Amino acid sequence: MKIIETLKLNKWYGAGQNRVHVLRDIDFSVDEGDFVAIVGQSGSGKSTLMNILGCLDTQSSGVCRIRGVDIGPLDSDRLAELRGKSIGFIFQQFHLLPVLTARENIVMPRLLDKKQPDEAYLQELARMLGIQDRLTHLPHELSGGQQQRVAIARALIAKPDVIFADEPTGNLDSRTSADVLGLLKRTSTQFN
Repeated sequence: MKIIETLKLNKWYGAGQNRVHVLRDIDFSVDEGDFVAIVGQSGSGKSTLMNILGCLDTQSSGVCRIRGVDIGPLDSDRLAELRGKSIGFIFQQFHLLPVLTARENIVMPRLLDKKQPDEAYLQELARMLGIQDRLTHLPHELSGGQQQRVAIARALIAKPDVIFADEPTGNLDSRTSADVLGLLKRTSTQFN
């Protein structure tokens, strides 16, 4: 089943002579279980595309569907609802709250959505990511790789349909980067 599908997707900024066409007629799809990388030079529109696919921005024209739902006509409340239910994000800057423990950072999206986290699933994620003994630690007490693993667990805790990772290894050394990419691939396989 297609999780993401775009048809003739376009994004531009400005108007007239000042119009900058960032995305032009993008036809793209991702099926359940796919592991996809969007690559290109700086300024080629990768982040813009990811922001549209992640319901953080809107297209100028064309169609973008998440699980068959056309996001174009959705208002901000419906987009937020779709993001909370279907989409997880892993950012280059980990965006962990410094006053919360690793566990609290992981479950925060569930609590904000007024839902209790699945404790067994949280423990499974922590074991798989190798952070089960770090859940009571604050972010400053974790290595960069451990912080990224907490961010991955936070993205997975709501069991989203798709995870978007924006340069998830940009702040890590090469060995930790390889470990994180391996973890992302494993989570894609294990959790479909």
